[in-house]
Amino acid sequence: MAEKVELPKPSYNAKQYSSGRPTYPPQLFKFISSKTPSHLFAWDVGTGTGQSIPHLAELYENVVGTDISQTQLESAPKLPNVKYCATPRVMSVSDLEQMVGPQSSINLITIAQAMHWFDLPKFYDLVRCALKKPNGVIAAWCYTTPQVNDEVDTVFWPFYKGFSGPGWAETTGAVDDKYRSIDFPFEPVDGMDSTGPFEFMSEKVMSLDDYLTYIRSWSAYNAAKKNGVEMLPDEQVEKFRRAWSIDGKNEKVVKFPIYLRMGRVGDTN
Repeated sequence: MAEKVELPKPSYNAKQYSSGRPTYPPQLFKFISSKTPSHLFAWDVGTGTGQSIPHLAELYENVVGTDISQTQLESAPKLPNVKYCATPRVMSVSDLEQMVGPQSSINLITIAQAMHWFDLPKFYDLVRCALKKPNGVIAAWCYTTPQVNDEVDTVFWPFYKGFSGPGWAETTGAVDDKYRSIDFPFEPVDGMDSTGPFEFMSEKVMSLDDYLTYIRSWSAYNAAKKNGVEMLPDEQVEKFRRAWSIDGKNEKVVKFPIYLRMGRVGDTN
């Protein structure tokens, strides 16, 4: 078994990330929790600013959220049954036991919009150690590009397809594919015929400033910015502004399709 796992890259601005990103619908967590017979212990890996934490804390007695960014964790919601821990970028089984919990003790492992950053073979070794057998569940989801209206989306797509940055093509490829092709060597949970992807929808009311904040929270945007490259120049912002103003509404309902992969460790794992 591989000893260590590479955890996801941090975002550069925790407040920007938290305010710009969509939230996750309660239906997603109710669906996931309905597939874990026990609700004692959940671990949210790559929790960031803890967007999944309030939902998990309502459904599980104890929740641990981990991330490699202490700055991100400082912006996460503080709840009585939740513990946060900043982990090393390379996490060992010993780290797991000290920072999260004993082996074979976790009912649910969640990964929200982060698994495409992982060294998956090493991470899955850690999952197999951590999950309670035989009914512990791993649930990983991503959300794809925002859907606003024809006018805004027509501006967005050429911009998105022309975007670039370190790791951008590799990570967006997995997300654009709705996690269908991502390696996921687990068995369907009881009552399900497959490991997904299962589709949900997140909706968020956003102004143009909110929408641009979302774009500026992208890892590739921040990597380019760090290297002195502005990938959202004034002329591109103006294109979005003109498209956004066509219907005369300052705020719009922006939809983010969510795709969930979910499974359990089987006898052959």
